[in-house]
Amino acid sequence: MKWIAILLLLGAPFLSYSQKQDTRLYELRVYYCLPGRLDALIERFTNHTTKLFEKHGMVNVGYWIPVDNQDNALYYVLSFPNRESRDKSWAAFNNDPVWKDVAKKSEESGKIIKNIVSTFMNAAPVSPSIKKSAGKTDRSFELRTYTPEPGRLDELLSRFKNHSIALLKKHGATHIAYWTTQEEAGAPSKLVYMLAFPTMEQGKATWDAFRKDPDWIKAKAESEKDHPIVQKVESIFMKPTSFSTIR
Repeated sequence: MKWIAILLLLGAPFLSYSQKQDTRLYELRVYYCLPGRLDALIERFTNHTTKLFEKHGMVNVGYWIPVDNQDNALYYVLSFPNRESRDKSWAAFNNDPVWKDVAKKSEESGKIIKNIVSTFMNAAPVSPSIKKSAGKTDRSFELRTYTPEPGRLDELLSRFKNHSIALLKKHGATHIAYWTTQEEAGAPSKLVYMLAFPTMEQGKATWDAFRKDPDWIKAKAESEKDHPIVQKVESIFMKPTSFSTIR
């Protein structure tokens, strides 16, 4: 944690967006359902799963369904104090007799889940504090994943810190969370972040305005004058479920 103290002493803005670094472990889980079974999964989460997660020490961060959901997917994020507590919580959940009974009854009409993808993440230094929604109106959410060029993650985070975050806010985006992924076998981490907009259309308009902003054009050109930073960008617009704490 020495580098955090140095940044604070120097007055660097890396932590200005989130005054206290979030040390929790986050887990992004994507459930791909069999055809026609997404509603059964949503019903199971609504009536049982989220409550059982809480019972076993998991924090329900948020739940979303892609707008263009050809893969019948549910995206959600949980948080834990650390990896050890995460493993203990999942073991307790999977062995809970109540959960076993719920799972059995919910699959009497057939199996629900085809595949699960899990990604472990840490809060990025530029992330705001992740909070529950205060309003009652559902917003549109965008989950973006940036695969940086090898060795360029710090430069990407620096560009967000110094330029992108403020410019996106200027054009109407609300910053929900920023994470860096934990990858296996020494693979480079990715940047995963979530934005919110009043509607999906306004989200797309925000990006159009952002990309045309002279300040962004200048910042992008300056940051990439010696080499490219981002290898790949993936974007998914989503809507919150009725039981999501971030809506």
